[in-house]
Amino acid sequence: MRVAGIDEAGRGCVVGPLVVAGLLVKEEKLREIADIGVKDSKLLSAKKREALYPEIIKIAEKYIITKVTPQQIDCAVESKVKLHKLNFLEAKTMGEIVTLLEPNIVYVDAADVSAERFAQNIQETSVFQTKIVSEHKADKTYPIVSAASILAKVERDNTIALLRNEYGDFGSGYLSDPKTQAFLVDWLKTHQDYPEIIRKSWKPAKEAKNQQHQKQQKLF
Repeated sequence: MRVAGIDEAGRGCVVGPLVVAGLLVKEEKLREIADIGVKDSKLLSAKKREALYPEIIKIAEKYIITKVTPQQIDCAVESKVKLHKLNFLEAKTMGEIVTLLEPNIVYVDAADVSAERFAQNIQETSVFQTKIVSEHKADKTYPIVSAASILAKVERDNTIALLRNEYGDFGSGYLSDPKTQAFLVDWLKTHQDYPEIIRKSWKPAKEAKNQQHQKQQKLF
């Protein structure tokens, strides 16, 4: 039997892509995944995640990593069609990964408050029909999902590091980070709009832009 796990990294960040990763292993290799010490990526140091990444790939029959751009996220968040919101976009991305992996069963970390609805949306958007186990905190319950979360997190961290080199130090990229907040404000002082790495649909990002626009109008 072929077993898959899917998880994401960077969902709540204002900077950069949402990264969704899925991996496929033979059922008899599930123990190997657990034995190498995988955990929810948030519970591991960056060094440990980097060390586990190639070990996971060695065990996997196949793995897929997809980056959902800020522009795709903005379109989903600002869509007037309920089904096109962020939860559905994430489910659709996972559905595409299921199609490519073709597992007999797949375990996913549910992004929707309704884990059952999240599973239905994945199934509806996947060409390949299979059994979907959708649960909250699945990355803590199932090692196969923990492994997927590590792949997603490492890929996301590497992408963010490249973006920092290009755009400057914007901190963690989360709006709770004062350095990220300062980056948004400082960027708008010298540019007409945010760079393409920013999710413009995020409410605090919109508010910062509106405040800067009001300040500029007062100068004229």
